Amino acid sequence: MTVFSESEESRVIEMAWEDRTPFEAIKQEFGLDEQGVIKLMRNKMKAGSFKLWRRRVSGRKSKHLKLRSPEISRAYCPTQYKQR
Repeated sequence: MTVFSESEESRVIEMAWEDRTPFEAIKQEFGLDEQGVIKLMRNKMKAGSFKLWRRRVSGRKSKHLKLRSPEISRAYCPTQYKQR
């Protein structure tokens, strides 16, 4: 099991919640496959939040590069990281 810093765990959780960030991007950046992300989310989140997240991502095409539309070429919405 890989040990992550608190900020790395937070970033993995943030990426997992993002609809357009595929599990493959998390694997590339942090070395966690989909099952590893699920395990981390289960251990770090409240049960209700985890269940909500699982319902959202189960079968979601945008979370898997092989299933996603080729028209989606980025991991986030252009308005997601607005300058303040």
